[in-house]
Amino acid sequence: MATDLSNHPLDHARRVAPKAVLFDAYGTLFDVYSIAQQAETLLPGLGARLATVWRDKQIEYTRLVTTSNHGAHYRPFSELTRAALEFAIELVAPESMNSVTNGQKDQKIDVLMASYWQLQAFADSRATLAALKARGVVTGILSNGDLPMLRAAVESAGLADLLDHIISVDPIRVYKTHPDAYALGEQATGLQARDIGFVSCNSWDALAATWYGYTTLWVNRQNAPFEKLGTQPHHIGTQLSDVHFLF
Repeated sequence: MATDLSNHPLDHARRVAPKAVLFDAYGTLFDVYSIAQQAETLLPGLGARLATVWRDKQIEYTRLVTTSNHGAHYRPFSELTRAALEFAIELVAPESMNSVTNGQKDQKIDVLMASYWQLQAFADSRATLAALKARGVVTGILSNGDLPMLRAAVESAGLADLLDHIISVDPIRVYKTHPDAYALGEQATGLQARDIGFVSCNSWDALAATWYGYTTLWVNRQNAPFEKLGTQPHHIGTQLSDVHFLF
């Protein structure tokens, strides 16, 4: 059940219906754990764990390169994703990797990376975007992904016609949750943060977007607790269609 957290403590003025709604991509519109199916065929019995470790390390790397040495170690999301996969394979399947050549290992990595560029969209992604477009609302993605990755995922999922903006943090070389990453949404739409809805299934992302000033919806598909840092998103739902709570 979706929850409307009225009288939000970060509200300094009455909020109005957003003129644009931006979505996180990975984990929100696209199922990052759908990769487990492909991983299972390459590493039987280890697919689900590999997908989890891969995702966790991917996020960790974005934070590491953003906060270390003033971003001097920044690398595009596709490179971090591959590095995280290499780590995950060595952690989850060391024996399997010891029994293959470097060329065979690289081939497994290439297959999984290719699958990541064509992640499955969640079943409610298209209908949710279509409903917003029918209302005349500007739609977009605001993501850590670099543009080639995002465009490939969008095209593969058949969502291109429903998105006005595909916004990548890559040009500014910092990842979410840096405030400069969220500022890209204002710059792309020409709107103020309070006029933009932001939707994420990642609680850390929903929290940082709330701090930035967006009107937020956290889609809690896993029935998980929210971050315990004293701030709640404006709305909590269980599916993307709960975006209607923003209006």
